[in-house]
Amino acid sequence: MSAPSSAKMLEVSQDAARAAGRVLLKYFGKKIQVREKQGAGLVTQADLEAENAALAVLRRGLPDFGVLSEEAGILPAKNSGRFIIDPLDGTTNFVHGFPMFCVSIAAEWDGELKAGVIYHPVLDETYTAIKSKGAKLDGKKIQVSKTKLIENSLLTTGFTYRKDDWLRKEMRAFEELSRQTRALRRPGSAALDLAYTARGVFDGFWERRLSPWDVAAGALLVEEAGGKVTDFQGKKFKVDAGELLASNANLHARLLSVISGSLR
Repeated sequence: MSAPSSAKMLEVSQDAARAAGRVLLKYFGKKIQVREKQGAGLVTQADLEAENAALAVLRRGLPDFGVLSEEAGILPAKNSGRFIIDPLDGTTNFVHGFPMFCVSIAAEWDGELKAGVIYHPVLDETYTAIKSKGAKLDGKKIQVSKTKLIENSLLTTGFTYRKDDWLRKEMRAFEELSRQTRALRRPGSAALDLAYTARGVFDGFWERRLSPWDVAAGALLVEEAGGKVTDFQGKKFKVDAGELLASNANLHARLLSVISGSLR
């Protein structure tokens, strides 16, 4: 079976992301049901309804594609296509009224990322990428930063939900890079961290214990915006690697050295 065009994959993904975003805006700032997933953060009725809204659009648009989603899990495919969905990345932010959250959807064919969209509903900003055709914000081309000196950089990261020795290791990396950089941020949405790296706001982002739905669309955005994405050993990015370093490429080797050393 031949693949649909990457443009079609993006169109369907974008429609689904916006449908999910409308659900999130309906609930944002209101009292909602919240429960905790052991070792994996929060989930709300907004996550679940947003996911259902996205899935309905995806099934209409490309019904033979499979799905890997944070809440629904794995839905089987009838062809070589797959959508990777996070209906609400930044749930803790959402619950507390902090407007750094988004919808993230990526489309794969034969295991290769072909298209991705990150929708930030509060700002109505849509980040899109198509493999080998660049990255855009609301239809306008974006590129990673040109920062070459780490002392001039603004970085972003996230921390594990675990409170054991891994958190202490992550704090070592945070402390070391705090000394070397202009500043570090921790907004709490990996997908938006990657989108902001792709548009050149952040010069780099790293995090571990990530799931495919956290990073699939964002990693493609960074690569298509001219950046570099690897694991903490500098190996080629894979959606299921569980760790990711994304940068403007100029700073990648320096960041790898600090992060891999701190997390050993």
